Amino acid sequence: MKKILILGAGLVCRPGARYLLEQGYAVTIASRTVAKAEEIVKGFDNGAARQLRVEDKEGLAALVREHDIVVSLLPYVHHVDVARVCLANNKPMATTSYVSDEMRTLDDEAKSKNLLILNEIGIDPGVDHMSAMRIIDEVHARGGKIRHFYSLCGGLPAPDDNDNPFGYKFSWSPRGVVLASRNSARFLENGEVVNIKGEDLFLNKRIETVDPLGEFEVYPNRDSLPYKEIYGLKDAETVMRGTYRNIGWCDTFKKIVDLGLVDETPTTYPKGATFRTLMVDLVGADENDDLAAATARKLGLEKEHFVIGNLTWLGLFDAQPLPDAGSKLDILSEQLLQKLQYKAGEKDMLILRHRFEVEDADGSGHTITSTLIDYGIPHGDSSMARTVSLPLAVGVSLMAEGKIDLTGVQIPICKELYQPVLDGIAKLGIEMVEERIAH
Repeated sequence: MKKILILGAGLVCRPGARYLLEQGYAVTIASRTVAKAEEIVKGFDNGAARQLRVEDKEGLAALVREHDIVVSLLPYVHHVDVARVCLANNKPMATTSYVSDEMRTLDDEAKSKNLLILNEIGIDPGVDHMSAMRIIDEVHARGGKIRHFYSLCGGLPAPDDNDNPFGYKFSWSPRGVVLASRNSARFLENGEVVNIKGEDLFLNKRIETVDPLGEFEVYPNRDSLPYKEIYGLKDAETVMRGTYRNIGWCDTFKKIVDLGLVDETPTTYPKGATFRTLMVDLVGADENDDLAAATARKLGLEKEHFVIGNLTWLGLFDAQPLPDAGSKLDILSEQLLQKLQYKAGEKDMLILRHRFEVEDADGSGHTITSTLIDYGIPHGDSSMARTVSLPLAVGVSLMAEGKIDLTGVQIPICKELYQPVLDGIAKLGIEMVEERIAH
C-alpha cells in the first residue's frame, strides 16, 4: 500500500484526501491544528493525523522519510522548503500552486534523482491548463491555427446565495484575494502587448456573458504572455487569462486600493481605535465629519454612489474596534472575512471558460468555447475545494501507480498527464462542456 503524506488540512484538503483514502492508499495528514486532520481521516483505518509545525525541519524530514509521495497544501511560501526535503530523501511531490522561480531551480536535481515535482494541478492553475491543452493539441493535429485565446476563471457564490453587495464570499484565503487586487497584468490582444500597472488593474474590466448565468466582470490575471510559449500558441494574436467577478467588484475594489487599505506596511493603532478612526486618518477628515461624505469627496464620487454604500455595508465607517492586526491589509482582510462568509448550507460556484478563435487548415474558421460551471454541495464540500483538490488527488494516484514517466519540475500540459487526469475528474463530475460554432 503506497503511503501518501499530505501537509496542511486547510479549506481545500478534504475532498482530495478522502478520494485517496477511498482508493485504498495509506494517507497521513499533517497539520499545525491536528483536530482538522483528524476530522478528515475519521472513519478510515488507512488514514492518520499528525501534528506538525512546518518550521520543525527535523519532524518534517522524519515524516517525509516514512512516505512514498508528499503533497503540499501549505501556503505557497513553504513549497520550496518542502521540495528540498523531498529531494534530500528521494521522494516525489505534488502541489496545486504556481511554479515559482525558486522551484524551477530544483528541476535539474529532481531529474538527476528521477523524481517528479508536479505543480499547478488544481483548478486555476490546473484544470485550466489541461482542458486548454487538450483542445490546442487537437486543433494543431488537424492542421489548424489558434488565432485568439481567452481563459477566464472565478470562484463566486452560487446565484441563490449571492446576497451581499460585494457579490463575493470567501472559499479561500481573504489575504490572497486582497493581495491579488494589487497585481500588475500583461497580455497579448490583437497583436499588441498590453501592460497594466497594479493600481490600474480594475480600470481594465470588461463584461462577459456566461449562459445561463448572465453577465460578469472580467479583469486580466497576472502575466499571460508566457502562455503563448507554454501552450505552444505560436500563431496566436491574442493570449489573455482573466478573473470572473460579479458586477460592481472592480469599481469597489479600485476605490479600496485608492484609499490605501491594501497597504502591507506594519501599523499600530492606539487601544480603542475603531474603523472610524482608521477611515478618518485615511481620508483626512475630522472626527465629527460626515465620514461617508468625506470619503466620497476623497474618491471623487457622489455620497450616493454604490461604492460608498458598499464601504458602509462593510462597516468601515462604524465605531467598531479594529481587529488586532499588523497592517491595513490585515485589517481589511479580517473585516472582509467576517462579512463575506458562507453560512451553513450555502453553495459556492466555480466558473472556468476558454474561448478559442480557430483558423482551420482549409482557411475557414470557427469558435470553440469550453466551459465548466460547478457548484458546491450544501453542508458538504465547496466547489473550490473539490475543483482544486480532486485533480491533485487524481494526479497523485497516477504517480502512485507508476503511470507517469515524467521527472523534474513539471506542470500538467502534456497529454500523458492531462488526458488521464481530465478523464479521472470527469468521473467525479468535474467536466468541461465544449461548443463549436462555425464562422
